[in-house]
Amino acid sequence: MIGAGVLSLPYAMAYLGWGPGTMVLVLSWCMTLNTMWQMIQLHECVPGTRFDRYIDLGRYAFGPKLGGWVVLPQQLIVQVGCDIVYMVTGGKCLKKFMEIACTSCTQLRQSYWILIFGGTHFFLSQLPNFNSVAAVSLAAAVMSLSYSTIAWAGSLSHGQINGVSYEYKSTSPTDFMFRVFNALGQISFAFAGHAVALEIQATIPSTPERPSKIPMWKGALGAYFINAICYFPVAMIGYWAFGQDVDDNVLMALKKPAWLIASANLMVVVHVIGSYQVYAMPVFDLLENMMIKRLNFPPGIALRLISRSTYVAFTLFIGVTFPFFGDLLGFFGGFGFAPTSYF
Repeated sequence: MIGAGVLSLPYAMAYLGWGPGTMVLVLSWCMTLNTMWQMIQLHECVPGTRFDRYIDLGRYAFGPKLGGWVVLPQQLIVQVGCDIVYMVTGGKCLKKFMEIACTSCTQLRQSYWILIFGGTHFFLSQLPNFNSVAAVSLAAAVMSLSYSTIAWAGSLSHGQINGVSYEYKSTSPTDFMFRVFNALGQISFAFAGHAVALEIQATIPSTPERPSKIPMWKGALGAYFINAICYFPVAMIGYWAFGQDVDDNVLMALKKPAWLIASANLMVVVHVIGSYQVYAMPVFDLLENMMIKRLNFPPGIALRLISRSTYVAFTLFIGVTFPFFGDLLGFFGGFGFAPTSYF
């Protein structure tokens, strides 16, 4: 539930201000918790049937044809968008880590670091299913809690910069309007778990005496509690420390202690490695099913190697071409996350 989008929340606050920014954060947390509860309840709303994928629930709600057209494009925008953003985030944080850890080393361009980060996924993407990436996902969850804590604690220790200002940035009305929408999209991106919630719930055993919704809801509540103790301090303290001059990734604004900031950036890398796989798994499943049914491709290692490597290469190419962390968050957050997480 905790995504790399948490690092952009102070940047979103810079365009919304204290009052509107805080209100949007609180409303987003409450609304997405409510919609998460609804999705968990709907997983087994029909006796004897489990809606194991978002598209299955969409087809039940809107019909076999309309459901696919309504749900699938938006879900793909969310999942593919997340993976593109994670490519950029991983490369950017790897670059920052090396700049701090080895000041005498020749510094590579960010695009090269994105390529290095993307290279790991050509191997990890061959893991067969969600259960196979459980250890990676657990490590990612621990890392996200750790770097979020470092982000707000580091901002608090840094204190306010000289001449800190909380006024809205001076810009044209049109540009300001788009920046506000971008900030709303960044906050939407931070609440990204709904697109894979049903796929995760499908891995939980379910019996009439103990349906899967019970442990799933307990897990969701725990995730949202951790979400709150990470998101709100990072957003508030990061904005308090840097005001309107905050970077779109608050870790980039922190300099000391060097070893701690380097560690935090490395934690982000570990986190987005795991998160990339979580969001990619449903896409892999979709691609492989399509290749089997429409292209008569035989199941096996060759199918997995071709389909998954092609997807990783695609997200890597887009990440290298458009390496803009904050703007990508806003675009995908507003375009895909609002419909799938809020409505």
